[in-house]
Amino acid sequence: MKRMLSGIQPSNKITLGNYLGAIKQYINYQNEYESFIFVADLHVITNPDIDYKKIFENKKMAVCFYQACGLDLKKTHVFYQSDIPAHTELEHVLMCNAKIGELNRMTQFKDKSQKFAKSNGTESIPAGLFEYPVLMASDILLYDADIVPVGADQKQHLELTQILAERMNKKYGNLFTLPKPFIPKTGARIMDLLNPTSKMSKSATNEKGTIFLLDDIEAAKKKIMGAKTDCLNKVKFDPENQPGISNLITIYNAISGISIPEIEKKYEHCENYGVFKKDLAEIVAKLMAEIQSKYYDSYKNYESIIKPILIENAKYVNKIANAKVDFVYKKIGMREE
Repeated sequence: MKRMLSGIQPSNKITLGNYLGAIKQYINYQNEYESFIFVADLHVITNPDIDYKKIFENKKMAVCFYQACGLDLKKTHVFYQSDIPAHTELEHVLMCNAKIGELNRMTQFKDKSQKFAKSNGTESIPAGLFEYPVLMASDILLYDADIVPVGADQKQHLELTQILAERMNKKYGNLFTLPKPFIPKTGARIMDLLNPTSKMSKSATNEKGTIFLLDDIEAAKKKIMGAKTDCLNKVKFDPENQPGISNLITIYNAISGISIPEIEKKYEHCENYGVFKKDLAEIVAKLMAEIQSKYYDSYKNYESIIKPILIENAKYVNKIANAKVDFVYKKIGMREE
């Protein structure tokens, strides 16, 4: 069985975009691949402004969301990234084979580092932010993942992972499996409801454009009804000319499974977007009600049910990860073969 790997940073604000763009894909493929799904707590501390008092609570919430959304925590080997020391061990080896120029070219690093530039022209950019893509490469290569579900904004990081793997394979022999990106045709990139040219984000300045899975359901329905569309009043999937309604169609398709052409046909005679939005709001509300009910049940049973699974998963994953690091150390001359 081939391997799939992915992770999500812990947060108490899991969005509808996180679910449709990432978590739902894990569920769809958990029977086809041996899956390694981790809570990326090492990645979250690359932000120096993070509230450290909330990190562990957010980790628990993330795992409970995974289960509430339909992930089998045992089958998908769900674990906390920091429970596997090999992630940072392999990262150091990869950093020694990466180039500063490669990391400087990372678009996300450029974008995120701008907020650390001061008005007087000086910069105070966290080193963890700079090496973030190498830790991500370690996450992937540690398990010889065959496919990695990624959003379009992470594709450049996966390309760096492939470059590092190829470079080290050429130098030391067959060290790593070259991972392939998996970007779903629909549901991969859910956009902000008020600004459909930007990705739906938990850090958006205006939360009316983001649906959080723990939102009050009536409030979430109002967000759908208030989503930006256009004056054409035509339910048509045309991301370039009608980004707002196209985003809502994507959400409708991703939740209901009804094809985009079928959605367009269903609402082709509507004189405005009101009926479509109302139907979508009910679809979203039903999904949220189901997830919230399961989430609160999972959270209540974290200590008795969830935690023991995570402990066993960490034991299993550590064996795989430690064996990989040992193999790499031997290949690069750090240990006797």
